Amino acid sequence: MQELCLPGGLESDEILALERLITARRRLKKGETLYQTRDPFVGIFALRFGSAKTAILAADGHEQVSGFHMVGDIIGLDGIGTGNHTCECTALEDTEVCLLPFAKLEELARVVPSLQQHLHRVMSREIVREHGVMLLLGSMRAEERLAVFLLNLSQRYHRRGYSASEFNLRMTREEIGSFLGLKLETVSRLFSRFHDEGLVEVQQRSVRLLDLDALRRMVNRPV
Repeated sequence: MQELCLPGGLESDEILALERLITARRRLKKGETLYQTRDPFVGIFALRFGSAKTAILAADGHEQVSGFHMVGDIIGLDGIGTGNHTCECTALEDTEVCLLPFAKLEELARVVPSLQQHLHRVMSREIVREHGVMLLLGSMRAEERLAVFLLNLSQRYHRRGYSASEFNLRMTREEIGSFLGLKLETVSRLFSRFHDEGLVEVQQRSVRLLDLDALRRMVNRPV
């Protein structure tokens, strides 16, 4: 958690000062909402365990999934600019987050330069992620989108010390389709195709990536 959410090189007193900022830990049941669109922005949340999704309500009323989040991720950055959240965040399983009030976090960052730099890196990664989603939806074929999605999950699990080739999907096929801009039937068909081609092994929500190199060749670009 510290490695993923906090900058390295902090002195012990600086770590204690940051820990004192955590005003509350909140546990969410599967399907429970952490915050909704237009809720006042009070701070950012560090995901301690579990997983969550963020989603935007489209103009036609349907939900557009904008991201999936796992242990160590920072959630809630969307509210910094306007003072209100622009999406909603929902737990995909039993989840716990800790709240860091943003005003106090900014105050501490002024006297701890490494913390300020880390916050900037976190926000920069979020911008890069959004650009990646735009590229995904705008230029890739359906099979490339799913391959990139699986490879991205593989990388994220690996960085957290978990298996890069075997993990459980906490989100539904429908939610994956919403995120990738694909219909549910297309996602199901692609999983079956990947299975038949020996790329993945799927048992309900358990996924085993059998040929990472083949998935990378499919997208034909760094992932």
